[in-house]
Amino acid sequence: MLFKAFLIKYGEIGIKGRNRYLFEDALVRQIQFALREAEGKFTVSKEQGRIYVEAEGEYDYEETITALKRVFGIVGICPVVQIEDRGFEDLAEQVIAYIKQVYPDSQQTFKVHARRARKNFPMDSMTINSEIGARILDAFPKMRVDVHHPQINIFIEVRKKIHIYSQIISGSGGMPVGTNGKAMLLLSGGIDSPVAGWMIAKRGVQIEAVYFHAPPYTSERAKQKVIDLASLVAKYAGPIKLHIINFTDIQLYIYDQCPHEELTIIMRRYMMRIAEQIARESGALGLITGESIGQVASQTMQSLYATNEVCTMPVFRPVIGFDKLEIIDLALKINTYETSIQPFEDCCTIFVAKHPVTKPSLKVIQKSEEKLKEKMEEMVERAVSDREIVVCKYT
Repeated sequence: MLFKAFLIKYGEIGIKGRNRYLFEDALVRQIQFALREAEGKFTVSKEQGRIYVEAEGEYDYEETITALKRVFGIVGICPVVQIEDRGFEDLAEQVIAYIKQVYPDSQQTFKVHARRARKNFPMDSMTINSEIGARILDAFPKMRVDVHHPQINIFIEVRKKIHIYSQIISGSGGMPVGTNGKAMLLLSGGIDSPVAGWMIAKRGVQIEAVYFHAPPYTSERAKQKVIDLASLVAKYAGPIKLHIINFTDIQLYIYDQCPHEELTIIMRRYMMRIAEQIARESGALGLITGESIGQVASQTMQSLYATNEVCTMPVFRPVIGFDKLEIIDLALKINTYETSIQPFEDCCTIFVAKHPVTKPSLKVIQKSEEKLKEKMEEMVERAVSDREIVVCKYT
């Protein structure tokens, strides 16, 4: 196989100043973790603002690319040919051989981009560009130079070794997971919340999740669906600890004691309270929801205001301004959509009122909750202490 190594390009990490090495080290760890699922053995190393993945022997190229594309923090994956420095003549021969193998047609326009990071190489970058360009024109008479819009960009980096590449495969971007704290995702079986979790994980946040289960009104298959969704998000975010709360008694108590048009808002307020309690125990610094303004009755501005009032932690709503089609597009991209649309209902849809209030008054909601105080504290504590915990990993 031509390629035995990959140059990893990162984006925002490059502007982190004195702390950059911390983000680079985190990215190296995430790459090492991701490559466990690819066939082959790899060495991941740093060198002067570059990260390299080198294969030790035979490996599966496609599996390796797939694994690297899921690592947050990577903006580009470049399959490279690494050669020892044996002088300019050998470099020119290696570039010609590279083009013959990667571009057998050899009729495209091209541009050479040389970077001499090791200053004891006898030619500077501009000279390498012009001399290699001349050798390419001699070897491939049908190729032409185009410095503005070339079909092929030939990159040459002179470091401890010399790296030759021309392909840059897009990565996921963002920041390495774990570099920006931890947050608790309120995960349902719908389309929106897995996308919200993915978006926050992309910013370097470690994710835990809480799911509210209501047996026998929701089935074991509904719970498994949420576990499956957490596992799919874990492809990108790493293993996710999922806290499964038995919410049945709490929902039934609210159903019996409160006006039915207020059920959804009051249930959401208790979900937020419980999620925040678990978040504090887990060392999380915020909550994440998949709410989008106006999408349903519980997501109007008034409803979000009433829901948010019970939280002291920040609540992150990354899809707040997205319409449904935009969210679906992202769900398709991260492969959660087909699982989300499986027909297994969760507790939010089972107990929804026929005519839910869309502009709730906070004072009215608080007054309704006064009826719940006698038993609710004990019920919440029992639900939290009896929760099931599942560690969801991508397999």
